[in-house]
Amino acid sequence: MKNYITLFGMLMLAVNVNAQQMDHMQHDNTKNAKPHDHAKMMAAMGNDTTRYMGMSSQFSLDLPMNRDGSGTSWLPDETPMYMYMVHGRKWMHMFHGSFFARYNKQDLFNKGQRGDSKFDVPNWFMYMAQRKVGSNGLFAVNTMFSFDPFTVGAGGYPLLYQTGESYKGNKLVDRQHPHDLFAELSVAYTHRLAKNTDISLSVGMPGEPALGPPVFMHRISAMNNPDAPLSHHYADATHITFGTATLGLRYKNVKLEGSVFTGREPDEHRYDFDKPRFDSYSVRLSVNPSREWALQVSNGWLHSPEEAEPQDNVNRFTASAIHTKMLGNNSYVATTLVYGQNRHHGKTQPAILLENSLQLNKTAIYSRYEYVQKDAGEMDLDALFPGDPNFNINAITLGANRILTTVKQTNLTLGLQATLNASPKALRPLYGDAPVGFQVYLRITPSLMKMGGAKHKMDHDMMDM
Repeated sequence: MKNYITLFGMLMLAVNVNAQQMDHMQHDNTKNAKPHDHAKMMAAMGNDTTRYMGMSSQFSLDLPMNRDGSGTSWLPDETPMYMYMVHGRKWMHMFHGSFFARYNKQDLFNKGQRGDSKFDVPNWFMYMAQRKVGSNGLFAVNTMFSFDPFTVGAGGYPLLYQTGESYKGNKLVDRQHPHDLFAELSVAYTHRLAKNTDISLSVGMPGEPALGPPVFMHRISAMNNPDAPLSHHYADATHITFGTATLGLRYKNVKLEGSVFTGREPDEHRYDFDKPRFDSYSVRLSVNPSREWALQVSNGWLHSPEEAEPQDNVNRFTASAIHTKMLGNNSYVATTLVYGQNRHHGKTQPAILLENSLQLNKTAIYSRYEYVQKDAGEMDLDALFPGDPNFNINAITLGANRILTTVKQTNLTLGLQATLNASPKALRPLYGDAPVGFQVYLRITPSLMKMGGAKHKMDHDMMDM
């Protein structure tokens, strides 16, 4: 485990050194530029630092990168970014990731029979690149990798009331499955048709279809919580899909997308590539009414998503609202509300998630509330409940963390959190009345990017010429 943490830290530091070298090269080029070149640069920049820094969205030359969520989804433009960037002559390279080294104890007081504990390291790492193609084209590459198969294990990590996917022929219950080693390998091309109008095509093996909000790891309101939501398979579980193609049309702050993709969830072999089937479909409408808001509604028709129930097709509907407000250079508040529902085998099962994160300089306070309806079959309790009844599950998480140190734009953060699960009456003999999940962790991530400071420094350098 220590080797993986050290490897990640070294990788992050190496990327940062590269970024600093590129910054120095660009600074030298700025100093060597002629006065009339500076005037042109300043005129082109205007008040838009995004254009000057080359920080456009991966899917539009006219939108800021802050809007990019997972896949082709949208976040609020106010969303802060935690990543490293390297600017080349034609390409812009971005690196993003998170490692949680933690102790996780589900059912802290041993009130039931379903709890478990584990030392593990949930993690993911992204490399992204983009470049302009002519005056109206934009090409982007997205990759995401996870060492979960090594640092978490094929059977996943303990998480009370979690369900989804299978392992060794059995449904995964009270455990969150690990991510695949290859979590995303996708490319996208966007063409500007007219002012405020783009058309884009994204294909991935694996990739993410236009279904649901940005996946939980890429929501700023959820980035402090190492656990997947209990509603993951009701809203954003399709973020690792082996075979997907998405066509999108944007006009101003409205985007309509459609996807064809593989409905089957990844199998338990986490190092390979699953067979692409392209047997499922989705449609999503995204609207950003202001810099602080991102809204979406979507529907997916998933063919045979679960290997344990191959005859079960799912109609999935989601709606979400994400709000982000910067409070200062190092502080912000982010909130996400998600409604998701699965309709399958004659039932409609809803889920509601509300999560919030308040970042105050070095200290963060965060929370998550979930209501999820799951039946006996989903929880692999058919033998105890032959009528396949529904169970209403409620869980609330409270957590806090603090940045211990920042080295080379890399944060080391110490945190802890606890989850109170309200058990349905029928399940109390198995789980106890209110089992508590607890964990303490050390987290390694890139630090918050300070674009305002970068602009001020460059403006000052230009004035000195």
